[in-house]
Amino acid sequence: MAETIKYYGTGRRKRAIAKVWIKTGTGKILVNGRDCESYFPSPNLLRLFRRPLEATKTEKLFDVDAKVLGGGVAGQADALRHGIARALLESNSTFKKALRGGGFLTRDSRERERKKYGQKGARKRFQFSKR
Repeated sequence: MAETIKYYGTGRRKRAIAKVWIKTGTGKILVNGRDCESYFPSPNLLRLFRRPLEATKTEKLFDVDAKVLGGGVAGQADALRHGIARALLESNSTFKKALRGGGFLTRDSRERERKKYGQKGARKRFQFSKR
């Protein structure tokens, strides 16, 4: 019995980390053991992480199994997109032009700014009273 080859990619966005494995299959996407439609409530988020598969025209060729932790749902969807793109690149290096052109291989480095002491938040100050 021939064993299917799995390809791995790690995706990150804000505080979210996605560990993604892809293998040849029928296009089934599992996130933390659940179907992606039940894990991500918004249709925009569902469209977001499928874009690397659409750019390489491999929506029905690979099964995706992902473990996502940390952050919120939007950050997790972005991390999943990054991880899928990296796994696709590992599976076939000819996808690089399509993935790079779509911006799927670039890690979005924007992070949350820390709260500063003597202030209400990162930028917001306590209300100033002159008298």
